Amino acid sequence: MNILLAILNGFVKNILTKPAFFIGFLVLIGYLLDGKKWYEALAGFIKATVGYMILAVGSGGLVSTFRPILTGLKDKFNISATVIDPYFGQNAVTEGMEHLGRSFSQVMVLLLIAFIVNIILVRAKNITKMRAVFTTGHVQMQQAATAFWLLIFCFPDLGQTPILVIMAILLGLYWAVGSNLTVEDTQKLTDGAGFCIAHQQMFGIRLACFLSDKLFAKKKDQSKDIDDIELPGFLSIFNENMVATAILMTLFFGIIQSVLGKEYLVAHEALKMDDNFFFYILQSSFSFAVNLAILQLGVRTFVGELTSSFDGIQRKLLPGALPGIDCAAVFGFGAANAVTIGFLFGALGQFLAIGTLFLLKSPTLIIAGFVPLFFDNAVIGVYANNRGGYKAAMLMPFLSGLIQVFGSAFIATYSGLAQYGGYLGMFDWATVWPAFTVIIKNIQYVGVALVAILLIVIPQLQYKKNKEGYFMITEDYEKYKETIANK
Repeated sequence: MNILLAILNGFVKNILTKPAFFIGFLVLIGYLLDGKKWYEALAGFIKATVGYMILAVGSGGLVSTFRPILTGLKDKFNISATVIDPYFGQNAVTEGMEHLGRSFSQVMVLLLIAFIVNIILVRAKNITKMRAVFTTGHVQMQQAATAFWLLIFCFPDLGQTPILVIMAILLGLYWAVGSNLTVEDTQKLTDGAGFCIAHQQMFGIRLACFLSDKLFAKKKDQSKDIDDIELPGFLSIFNENMVATAILMTLFFGIIQSVLGKEYLVAHEALKMDDNFFFYILQSSFSFAVNLAILQLGVRTFVGELTSSFDGIQRKLLPGALPGIDCAAVFGFGAANAVTIGFLFGALGQFLAIGTLFLLKSPTLIIAGFVPLFFDNAVIGVYANNRGGYKAAMLMPFLSGLIQVFGSAFIATYSGLAQYGGYLGMFDWATVWPAFTVIIKNIQYVGVALVAILLIVIPQLQYKKNKEGYFMITEDYEKYKETIANK
């Protein structure tokens, strides 16, 4: 038994929670099941792992460059506020657990059990109608931590084992159902690339696509795709994605850095006193375009390898399933400028909501965190543009920004996480999980049953809406397109 526990613990620590190696591991297993030679499987493992590491470098560069700039506003003006960011949120949960005398170590166990629940649900897809395996390990860790806190808030006197069982079932259902919600939208966006999204805004993606279809799709000729817009005169420089991104980020972050001031940045070792402040702003803002290009290179490197190898896993272990991967993967598809537009309009929504909280003297003031600000809203912008053109790419991230702030302010106050200075803050965790928490807190075990039933019903409704193409879209996308075209 001790040996088995050690193996499972090693798998969780070294593979499951390390997405680069987990993706590589899936590729290795997939190619072996597909009958590839060992050296071909090894090459696939290396290519997929390195590709994901490249993506992580781009993502990490974006976050490490701009998170201090945004949180600096909190320090500069001595504001006691909650930062909405997955890493601040995880730190807040850790501190809160220690304050309650609870052990954070069981979060790892929760993660593993919930992942097994996800796999079982997908294996039984003919009954559950769930088609997606959540493979984004670092996101699973953040969500397991936050979900653990919310359940302890609902059941403060419940023992460790019952909490683990309840939370593993709910989290496993959420991973399977949420990623399953993005299957159709992602296959349409990527023209059948063979993956879906497993991240923090899965319900948000589906809602944005639904609203874009309803509000803008019928008027697509009046709301052009961002890439179809040819700007006149000097504005034509914005037709080039890299140029547009660099200029807009210089304006956006230049304003924030100017508010912080050179003295503040020098004091925090961001630059030296004899450095030119203007060129520092240019360098940090242009690095946004650099890291975005690196991220897109990583996507191109590992996505093809993953989807090719997953055929073996589909046939032998999980028929008809798709891997759910990091939301940044969609930045390699759709309109490139939708990423920047989504980010900027999401930021506008967030800052407007933060200003509203300040004016209303909210008990919890929110500070924008870069991860929700960029990854939620840029991703939603890409999907919305694909479904409803540039107007949808502006409106949907803007609404998302409002929701992120107002929803996070509510749940951080309600659950007590605000006092520890952080909350996860991304779309699903500012909408779906606050709703779950209110239901469970008020009607306890009946609430747990209601939430579980609701999650189980969602894929059944998806299947009922499209029985003929529901599994075809994951198993044979070209045939699916032909079927739709012939209707």
